Amino acid sequence: MSGDQSASSGPEGLLAVYDQALPAVYGFVVRRCADRRTAEDVTSETFLAAMDSVRRHQDTEPTTPWLIGIARHKLADHWRRAQRTPEPVEDVPDHGDNPWDTELDRMVAHHTLGQLTPIHRAVLTLRYVDDLPVGECAEILGRTVGATEALLTRAKRAFRAAYPEPQRQSSGRGGHA
Repeated sequence: MSGDQSASSGPEGLLAVYDQALPAVYGFVVRRCADRRTAEDVTSETFLAAMDSVRRHQDTEPTTPWLIGIARHKLADHWRRAQRTPEPVEDVPDHGDNPWDTELDRMVAHHTLGQLTPIHRAVLTLRYVDDLPVGECAEILGRTVGATEALLTRAKRAFRAAYPEPQRQSSGRGGHA
């Protein structure tokens, strides 16, 4: 990775790459689950699993892409567990740097995703947020490609049904009379 050749593999190698990889791994996870608490848990699980792996296989050279691969599997594990235990989604804080309409749309979409079953939320996130091909979504979710395509169809239908109808004003964007 950087110039450190003496600590390129084993637990020392993981510690050497930790500071560099942590923001990338956490960013990868938080963009996919939109819940900071869960992202922190999954990121911790990722580094614990990586540490276990490098202890068992001393010749493993930890890299950021390798850690992101572990994070992807830990996210899939999280979504499988969440299928068994429905959990309400917290409101998304307003960051203020986006235009109002865009932020509002994002919040409504996030809220709508929170109303779906965990497996529907997972497959939609993998396919449309992570922009993964259906085959890779299937692999992560432990399903066949055909079953994943059917799941995507059901998930999109559920999302459309749960998404609120836009309120229309006959006079356009007018304010108060």
